[in-house]
Amino acid sequence: METGLHAWKEFERLTIGDALIAILILLAARVLAEATQRALRHLAETGPARSRLAILRWIPAAKLLIVAGATIAIVPVLVEPTTANVMALVASLGLAMAFALKDFGSSLVAALVTILENTYQPGDWIEIDGTYGEVRQIGLRALHLVTPDDTEVLVPHAKLWTTSIFNASSGNRNLLCTAELYVHPDHDAAVLRERLAAIASSSAFRKPETSVIVVLFEKPWGTQYKVKCHARESREQFQLISDITVRAKESIREMGIRYAVAPPLVPATG
Repeated sequence: METGLHAWKEFERLTIGDALIAILILLAARVLAEATQRALRHLAETGPARSRLAILRWIPAAKLLIVAGATIAIVPVLVEPTTANVMALVASLGLAMAFALKDFGSSLVAALVTILENTYQPGDWIEIDGTYGEVRQIGLRALHLVTPDDTEVLVPHAKLWTTSIFNASSGNRNLLCTAELYVHPDHDAAVLRERLAAIASSSAFRKPETSVIVVLFEKPWGTQYKVKCHARESREQFQLISDITVRAKESIREMGIRYAVAPPLVPATG
């Protein structure tokens, strides 16, 4: 306890100059972090496509290094950098965060775990609590997720402890896409399956060296087809699905196959 009180007494020696230096360090760290993020993101978007995700992954690591550097620079300004003072200061701040900033502290630790374990990185397509989108930024408290309709969602990192996180790309440029079609059960399934595979294989948005899989399921009201293949770029997944769907519908119409019609829902009776 005496050690902790002695550490806090160090603050009594602070001058206006020391406070200004600490503020300038924080401002410089903020500006440097923002500039680094913008520079890396610009480099990722304008450089070779194969290097985009690799460059984006450096953003959270660079910001973490800047925060660590700013912390190391500020501590000697605030207190005399002895082992006892530093340990007491860290313990006191940790205790304060535990009570006053519990949720923020939990998100901060989760953000650190996310960066170290590569749970998700900028450029990944993930789903959390039913929200699906691309990870654009990993902040200290939350990640910035942009949905397919261009809505930005802030998800606290603390969700890592309690919620399942689905990562569709996991650091890869391409990801598996599925186009679904429903037709009347009275048709030649072998011919249609082959036609759908050919349509997907010829799509300009498909990664050429990957395979195409067509699976089907029989329902009481029709046949469901799932055409699965990899988009060449994760951001082109919806173009791929739309391209396959449009050309598949045209082919189904040319083959004279009727579409399935799901029966209306029958309200439950008591």
